[in-house]
Amino acid sequence: MSAKQPKSGNEGKKTAEDAPGAVWFRAEKSSRNGPQLSHERITATAVELLDRDGVQKLSMRRLAERLGAHATSLYWHVATKDDLLDLALDAVFGELDLPGEHSAAWQDDIEAFMTGLRSVLLRHPWAAALAGSRPLLGPNALRSSEFAYTALTTGGFEGVHLSSAAATLTHYVLGSASSEAVWRERSDEAATRAAVDAHLRSRIDAYPTLAGHFPLLDEDDWDAHFHRGMRLLLAGLASPEARG
Repeated sequence: MSAKQPKSGNEGKKTAEDAPGAVWFRAEKSSRNGPQLSHERITATAVELLDRDGVQKLSMRRLAERLGAHATSLYWHVATKDDLLDLALDAVFGELDLPGEHSAAWQDDIEAFMTGLRSVLLRHPWAAALAGSRPLLGPNALRSSEFAYTALTTGGFEGVHLSSAAATLTHYVLGSASSEAVWRERSDEAATRAAVDAHLRSRIDAYPTLAGHFPLLDEDDWDAHFHRGMRLLLAGLASPEARG
């Protein structure tokens, strides 16, 4: 099977089979050339390359080279780069260690879900931003969603309020982890923050509130910032108004 070529008149267009998440609706194919290639091996190698080089530099050609396989063999198992990203993301969600049983307090379960998800996303700096841009339909992602939804249902959420609560919590974790990953990539994080602070203070008439409250790294570390935000969200969700 040769690598896919764009169809005439449809360059750049994705079909339902090529869209993000489609890999979960296709049966895995057995290797045509022995057991050396599988979703598991392909996924592990893709995660390794993503951790090293990021999403933009991942390509089917580079992955095939790293696997020591021909590109046509790789395309037998994964149709597109979107397949690779979906498989890799779900592998990251597979690292999320959730409690085996639910706690008596739903807030404890949600805190375990949020802190655990943040931890695994930060181990793979590319994952948070990517997770916020595509459907998460793999078995590991669905397992984590099932855990969070069950906890929120125990807390009295249902219908649209359940969906909104779950989305709010997940988006907070994804946004926080994505922002932290970007900042941590900078070797000059503290210097950049100091420069932004100085810039705002020099324009205090235009930005009086920002100039007086822009956080410096040594005053507000990432862990403390995340946990404060999480407590605010949980306090809001505990109010009767959150359930409609």
